[in-house]
Amino acid sequence: MHSNTASPVTARPLMLRSATADDLQEVLALLAETADWLNGRGVRQWPAGGFPAERIAPLIEMGDMYLLTGREGVVATIALDGHADPEFWGARDLPGSALYVHKLSVARGQSGLGLGQALLDWAGLRVLAMGRRWLRLDCSKDNARLQDYYRGQRFTHLRTVDLPHRASGALFQRAGGLRGGAFGTALPFVDRRDLSAERGGPLSGRDGRRAERHGSPVGSRESSVAEHV
Repeated sequence: MHSNTASPVTARPLMLRSATADDLQEVLALLAETADWLNGRGVRQWPAGGFPAERIAPLIEMGDMYLLTGREGVVATIALDGHADPEFWGARDLPGSALYVHKLSVARGQSGLGLGQALLDWAGLRVLAMGRRWLRLDCSKDNARLQDYYRGQRFTHLRTVDLPHRASGALFQRAGGLRGGAFGTALPFVDRRDLSAERGGPLSGRDGRRAERHGSPVGSRESSVAEHV
């Protein structure tokens, strides 16, 4: 796994913004690159060839997908919302107390710069801004290296839910605002989110409506966090 403890200052200006419908194909291409890299390493975490458009377009439509862009275009993605996958998070977890990370991915040419860590740090700040307590994610239950990465980012492994139809199931959380460590107080990008497009942010209780509209639980998103962040 590439280290994410490189210099926090990249050689290129980076900007975080909300994804739009015009970004769909570029986002799909980045996620497909990640999926192919993972599958080439024997990690069956994301579907070979990436995700179909109908799995990603709703994240963009609902304002839950964010992009890190540079001169090369989209270099990283993260989806952040208040949806707790019901197969993993139950009532005892107080699911409404957290934000949940999905589709965290960094372009291969940008790996090793700490961009994944920076996006996780940004997500943790969003937890505080939205009055939540925890930043949570699920990842591959069989990928020890990825799990060690999140431990290195100061996440706590809560438990592993072993469901035969899910590649994911290792559940992690860390307190909102807790940082991974390499960047101090500064993030290596400018936050240019379109706050009006968020329509109340990724936490406005829209997840049940989204699941109903698209015919299946949003929580069925397989293996929501990639390895090479």
